[in-house]
Amino acid sequence: MPEQTWLALPADDPFGVQTLPYGVVETADGRQPAVRIGDYALPLRPAAGRLLPDHAPLFEAATLDDFLAAGPACWSVVRGAVTEWFTDPAHREVIEPLLLPLAGVRAVLPFTVADYVDFYASEHHAGNVGQIFRPGQPPLTPNWKHLPIGYHGRAGTVVVSGTGVRRPNGQRKVGDAVEFGPSLRLDIEAEVGYVVGVGAEEPVGVGAFEKHVFGVVLLNDWSARDIQAWEYVPLGPFLGKSFATSISAWITPLEALRPARVPAVARDPQPLPYLDDTGDSWNLDLRLAVRLNGELISTPPYATMYWTPAQMLAHLTVNGASLRTGDLFASGTVSGPEPGQRGSLLELSWGGAEPITLADGSTRTFLVDGDEVTITAVAPGAGGAPVGIAEVTGRILPAR
Repeated sequence: MPEQTWLALPADDPFGVQTLPYGVVETADGRQPAVRIGDYALPLRPAAGRLLPDHAPLFEAATLDDFLAAGPACWSVVRGAVTEWFTDPAHREVIEPLLLPLAGVRAVLPFTVADYVDFYASEHHAGNVGQIFRPGQPPLTPNWKHLPIGYHGRAGTVVVSGTGVRRPNGQRKVGDAVEFGPSLRLDIEAEVGYVVGVGAEEPVGVGAFEKHVFGVVLLNDWSARDIQAWEYVPLGPFLGKSFATSISAWITPLEALRPARVPAVARDPQPLPYLDDTGDSWNLDLRLAVRLNGELISTPPYATMYWTPAQMLAHLTVNGASLRTGDLFASGTVSGPEPGQRGSLLELSWGGAEPITLADGSTRTFLVDGDEVTITAVAPGAGGAPVGIAEVTGRILPAR
């Protein structure tokens, strides 16, 4: 059984004491780091000032940046202390008056995004995309099973969950003509993102993943498929991706996800030595759910991913590229082997050829203005209690 809290939370609350994700909330007193439990936020500035004074300076800023940079030993001490605050009734007198209902605060982007890299790590997604765009040819490119393919995105347009997403304008090819206007094939990509805490000037091996990565968010890599299709040859995604990337407001620490570690999928060919994570895989049993206007349309399983986050990080740094606090890298679309497990509308509607019918009778191939997409996820936690990854939500706004 997981540890019990003196708060009146349901036993199956995914944000119970087994999870304790970190974020930043905005109140009448300004922005400050906080930890989430159930439907409450605990501001860490006053709590640490009273009960963990040696670490209180880490929470003086309006972001989690200082805490992220402090490293695994510090992360563990703080998590242990927060767990004790919520499980030992002796701390209730101090902690309970500090709790803020989530409904009464605004969660903001919790860290300064330094760089953003997005990978393409699902064999099922890559295979589906290959079949849609290259029918009659091998679905995977020759390099796909040799390295985690990725692209360098735009850190400045990473936004927190709940931020409206403006439909982008751009060039698109319609028949033989090239036109400019709003994207007509606006899509989602249900992904898992990894937040770097400790930077590095040297390559980070697969075995050092935990020394650098603080935790996990859900991520929606909004994609304008028509803009992307016209621009991506020969250098890859650019304006079709850079207009917005949404992430969870709360970061679930890796420590909470240890019970969710599962073996990596079988790989053929064997990865090169710097990508070999045999015996130390950080593949995760995360179960995603994608909802469009409140209706469940997909349940992608993260455990089927071909490349793990440790391999992504190793590849990201193997050429000598430095790592910084606040770097964000993402898995790419999470898709499983079944039709109902596809993590993008591109796949769910098979390139627009098979429209999705919603419960109200309307159909979708791609997003229309006003559509709201919400991605959630849970993982198995200690003692059987579920560990939640905070939702990421965005609503489509009309093009300017």
